[in-house]
Amino acid sequence: MRIDTLAPAEGAVKATKRLGRGIGSGTGKTSGKGHKGQWARSGGGVRPGFEGGQMPIARRVPKRGFNHTAKKVYVIVNLSDLAELPEGTVVDYGFVMSNGLAKEVKNNCGLKVLGKGELKVALTVKAAKFSATAKEAIEAAKGTAETL
Repeated sequence: MRIDTLAPAEGAVKATKRLGRGIGSGTGKTSGKGHKGQWARSGGGVRPGFEGGQMPIARRVPKRGFNHTAKKVYVIVNLSDLAELPEGTVVDYGFVMSNGLAKEVKNNCGLKVLGKGELKVALTVKAAKFSATAKEAIEAAKGTAETL
């Protein structure tokens, strides 16, 4: 093998489109730009979103709301979701996700347990946050509520 015999693989290199090289080339005369007009000129065309001078849709449609980038979002579980679990179960984020007790939330800060429903079994619940009523209900059922 010699360096002067090296070539790219078959079909790897595509020939550049040669514009304005006669009528037989298929891209002669107007070079694929049609006849006259803004798009046929050098540097012609308009910026994205330009609508010929009328008020663009991005400015016609009203803007509302605000997305806070540093907002803390938690995966929420109610006591009613935990009520049917067997006694002595250790409930944490992994357990909740693997058993489908809550929906996955993007960029979440962990698990939050809320006090909706009744709890009659002793569970060990490990979460990032508890509502006051949830913590009381877990401890009233002789369980433990551990804040991570």
